[in-house]
Amino acid sequence: MVNFSNILGTLMQAGLSGSSTDRLQHALSAGGKASGGALSGLTDALSGLMGGSQGGGGIGGMLGGVLGDAGRALGENKNLALGGLGALAGSLLGGGGKSLTGALGGGAMAMLGAMAFKALKGAGGAEPEVPLGLREAENADQEVELERGAELVLKAMINAAKADGRIDQEEVQRIVGKLEEAGEPEEARDFLLTELSKPLDLEDFIAEARKQPQLAPQIYAASLLAIEVDTPAEKEYLRKLAGNLNLDRGVAADLERTLGLS
Repeated sequence: MVNFSNILGTLMQAGLSGSSTDRLQHALSAGGKASGGALSGLTDALSGLMGGSQGGGGIGGMLGGVLGDAGRALGENKNLALGGLGALAGSLLGGGGKSLTGALGGGAMAMLGAMAFKALKGAGGAEPEVPLGLREAENADQEVELERGAELVLKAMINAAKADGRIDQEEVQRIVGKLEEAGEPEEARDFLLTELSKPLDLEDFIAEARKQPQLAPQIYAASLLAIEVDTPAEKEYLRKLAGNLNLDRGVAADLERTLGLS
């Protein structure tokens, strides 16, 4: 059985574009390229939060205020997916491997959920709900919902990678190798290769995405991570994606800033 969260975690760790890791580091740090020290501080502070302490100086960058706001909205930090965030941050320092696979999957959805929560909160209006992913699933139904969301976000990344009509086959093989290294089953590799081989069909994807409208910010953020955004075709794809998802321009701009694109 394909675990979409695990594939998504591997993709975010390995990167579908050369800039993916830099953008994640930008979001995890106080801005600009994160140093190893900045990310080490993040993982230390996440450990403190998981132990019930805010850790004095906070965790810096985008996550500093977001986790505090989200924790207050939920009432308890223990309901936040802090373990996955810590695993994702650690993987950017060169960790990873089979033992981190499941945690990385949770970290991917938690990271995207944190970006979405920050962007929606900044847009004003009603207080946003803490997205599933940034908050832990509490029952079997929510676990199914989270996995459905991971599948959709994964497809968003793959579709974005097709936006300029060029998919680097060496990159594909590198990512497949990462899946094998992480111990993912053959079904995961087959799913990825099948999705990558399909022609881009934005209309069909949008129809699927509109069934889960709460995921629009995560879909856009994941798409930004999947491409360089340095060709007219990629920029036009993102414009159409945001428009068809009815994503508020302020929310889209916040996500772009968080990932160091503006």
